[in-house]
Amino acid sequence: MEMYREDIQGLLSFLADSPTAFHTVDNFARMLREHGFQLLSEREGWNIQSGGAYYTVRNGSSIIAFRIGSSLEDYSFKIAVSHSDFPTFKLKEKAELSVKDHYVKLNTEGYGSILCTTWMDRPLSLAGRAILRDKDGFREALVKIDRDLVLIPSVAIHMNREVNEKCAINRQVDMLPLFAGKASDMEGAVRQMVAEELGTGPEEIMGMDLYLYNRMRPSIWGREGEFISAPHLDDLQSAYTSFAGFLKGADQRAVNVFACFDNEEVGSNTKQGAGSTFLKDVLDRINDGLGKTAEELRCAVASSFMVSCDNAHAVHPNHPEKTDENNCVYLNEGVVVKSHAGQQYTSDAVSIALWKGICEKAGIPVQFFANRSDMRGGSTLGNIAMSQVSMNAVDIGLPQLSMHSAYETAGARDCAYMIRAVKAFFDSGIREYTIRR
Repeated sequence: MEMYREDIQGLLSFLADSPTAFHTVDNFARMLREHGFQLLSEREGWNIQSGGAYYTVRNGSSIIAFRIGSSLEDYSFKIAVSHSDFPTFKLKEKAELSVKDHYVKLNTEGYGSILCTTWMDRPLSLAGRAILRDKDGFREALVKIDRDLVLIPSVAIHMNREVNEKCAINRQVDMLPLFAGKASDMEGAVRQMVAEELGTGPEEIMGMDLYLYNRMRPSIWGREGEFISAPHLDDLQSAYTSFAGFLKGADQRAVNVFACFDNEEVGSNTKQGAGSTFLKDVLDRINDGLGKTAEELRCAVASSFMVSCDNAHAVHPNHPEKTDENNCVYLNEGVVVKSHAGQQYTSDAVSIALWKGICEKAGIPVQFFANRSDMRGGSTLGNIAMSQVSMNAVDIGLPQLSMHSAYETAGARDCAYMIRAVKAFFDSGIREYTIRR
């Protein structure tokens, strides 16, 4: 695994530093600036040039970066999309709850589809953002309480003898974390703590988006270090590796685009989700900034290609029956192409052929995933984004176990496969793979 060590360590460091979607996007923005990308505000006019590299952020939780080729007489877009969010618990506005005047717990609400029991009995903390009052109006500040702060205690087996046979979780009852012992100043305690963390007064905090995050560090394990485990591998593993491939790739005949959207876990239908106008707005503004016509934009989009990057279910070692007998995937055996007859995944014969051609040329192994026909699967970004910008698109990802757990598992070797595959995509001339009819 030594040849993959740099890719793995980069990913694991990124995961540890990205406890929320806000931190994820902030880290992507920092790396983009380090690579010479220029920030563009959606609220201002854009001055872009051929050969330039730029990025823009919406809501602090979604980001789109693009590198413009220098030879765009007949251009297209090559786009890799992923998502910045993951299942967790969000604090409610009035968070503190007293328990018989002896404990203080926090009132939370589930975000996304959560494997609830995996969040119990492990060190947790709070992260997110705060909106602060300042002399010019308001400003945003990231929050990360970098210490073990709260824990969700499970009920002892002596008090729940059927827990190993039946486990019905009530999120309002069972999933509220213990925050403090007996406290006379319970009300506003979280706000006070965040204010101290930010070096300001609680009265200056006008709003907060705070989430629980798992304090367990990512790990490399297995007989030969072939496995990795960490919080929120879905979807930050695909987001990070597709981002790394984007940075490495280049095509002077195209506009290469990396997009990472928020709110995929709750449906994507927000101002910063894949179902929003964010991607369409950016493509429109790129075309306008290059002095192209509306007709040229339509031609460019029609000849473009999107890679939707979101992790896939690997065969479970204890439950292989949960996956399709033939269309199933394994850790460390390559990038996954996902398909679904009902188009929950956007892949079709055309886009699969194009992606296979790119991967074959780059020497990247490809696996194929489909849900069991008697089991409902999840959806992802590609088909949702298509409602705003239509083009050929393929759904890909990396195989993983324990999806939506507080601590997920994937293959170490697959990180390098994805980076190389996405780089090959951004290097390729997509028109070389045009389907002739």
